[in-house]
Order: sequence, then C-alpha cells, then structure tokens
Amino acid sequence: MENPGLTVHGQAAPFSTALRSLVNNSWYSDICFVVGRERQEVFAHRCLLACRCNFFQRLLGTEPGPGVPSPVVLSTVPAEAFLAVLEFLYTNSVKLHRCSVLEVLTAAVEYGLEELRELCLEFVVKVLDVELVCEALQVAVTFGLGPLQERCIAFIETHSQEALRTRGFLELSATALLPVLRSDKLCVDEAELVKAARNWARVGAAVLERPVAEVAAPVVPELRLALLAPAELSALEEQNRREPLIPVEQIVEAWKCHALRRGDAVRGAPCRRRRGTLPRDHHRFLDLRFK
Repeated sequence: MENPGLTVHGQAAPFSTALRSLVNNSWYSDICFVVGRERQEVFAHRCLLACRCNFFQRLLGTEPGPGVPSPVVLSTVPAEAFLAVLEFLYTNSVKLHRCSVLEVLTAAVEYGLEELRELCLEFVVKVLDVELVCEALQVAVTFGLGPLQERCIAFIETHSQEALRTRGFLELSATALLPVLRSDKLCVDEAELVKAARNWARVGAAVLERPVAEVAAPVVPELRLALLAPAELSALEEQNRREPLIPVEQIVEAWKCHALRRGDAVRGAPCRRRRGTLPRDHHRFLDLRFK
C-alpha cells in the first residue's frame, strides 16, 4: 500500500512578507488598474487576482489579449481602499484604518470578498464613534448589513445629540434616516429632532436641487409633533409657512391631540415619547407612554 505522504508547512510570515512586496509592484505585473478620482495607477498580477476573487476572474477574463493589456479603470473605489483589497488578496491579511475602513468594506461587498467583509465589520464595531456612526449606518443600509445597522442605531440612540450634529447625519439618505427617526430610544427631545430633520432636508435640497419639503417627505411622518407644547407647535407652524417642511395635515393632527387631550386622537403624528423627550404639561394626557 502506497504511503499517502505527509503535508508539512514552512513558516507563513516570510511567505506573506514576500507576497506583500508584490502589491502595487510593477515587477512581473501583467495588469494595471486606474483607480479613484485621482486615476492612480496600481499594478497587479492577473493570475493571483483571478484565483483569489471571482469578481476579478470575470473582470479580467481567462487569457490576456495580445501585447500590453489596456489599463482597467475602476473609478468608484479610492486608491487606498483598493490597495487594502489587494493586500488582502495577496496575503490574506490587511491593515485597516478608521478613516478608510468603510471604503474597504464597500469594496469587499462589491467584490464578493466575504472574509474581508467580516474583518472590516469587526473593525468598524471596535472603532465606532460619533463621527463615524452615521457613515457606517449609511453603508449598512445600502448593502443590507443588518447587524451593523442595528449596532449603529443603538450607538445613535445613546449619543443622539452628538450624532445629529455630524456631517454624516446630514448626508444620510432618507432610507437610512428612517430607522433613526422611528426609534423610541433616542436620547434627544422632539424639538431638537425637528431642527435636525430640517437641517438634513436643507442639505439634501441643496445637493439634489429639489424643494426642502419634497426631500423631507419620506421622513417627516416619523416626527412626533404631538409631543411639542402648544407654543412650540405654534412657532413650528409659523416657520413652516415661511419654509415648508411638514405637511399641514400632520400639524393639524398634532393640534387635534392638544384639543382632545387624548393621545389616540393622533393618527399621522405619533405621540409616543422617546427616551430623551423633555416633560411638558400636556404629556399627562397622552395615552401611549414611553417604555
């Protein structure tokens, strides 16, 4: 009976170091990428990319064409993120940075690199802070990363006021903002949340060149106007005349709650208190209490 033999392993570190030296190294490279808005040239090795990643296998094909192959343009991925992807493909390890991890995560998802995606997710959770959380939430919503979305929402619930002041909050899509506004656990008063929603809509209106009210339409139904005191609601109504943000019908429903002194009178505007809702005299008439 033939001896099946024994597989033995040499040291992994020197092997990994040698391969890392080939990342973006024109030596023996047979493919060039032009990446990012800066159109930076990045060199790579076709056979290694193809055997490590189905995306590149499909992109590069099985055989290079005659002569020098044309550069492959990948304009949507930043150079730093693309180099991190290459580092992972060459060495099965990667050095992640807080400032670029979400871009690496995005590339990992788009290229179908599940192991790299999981490494990025673990890193994001470790470094999550006020400045990063809304950007991470946007990525989570865009790519359907449920656990990351839940983690981001929980963080925003705890650090609501700080998160609402970040640039990342203003750049959220309506789809990403909705789960935030639906939360009962936000540690912020409704008056501040209305201001934050207005600021968000103004930025979106400027970017999209659309009216503020049109941009805000998907999210304003989640604002709980019945929680505002009559004086606050009057002030909001006056501001809404100058700069339309909230449908008149939604404000009317909030006034109905005040008039009838019953929380269940409100349909379009929820009246359930959030964790950070400041107490007001009329709240004792609300039937639905925060739990």
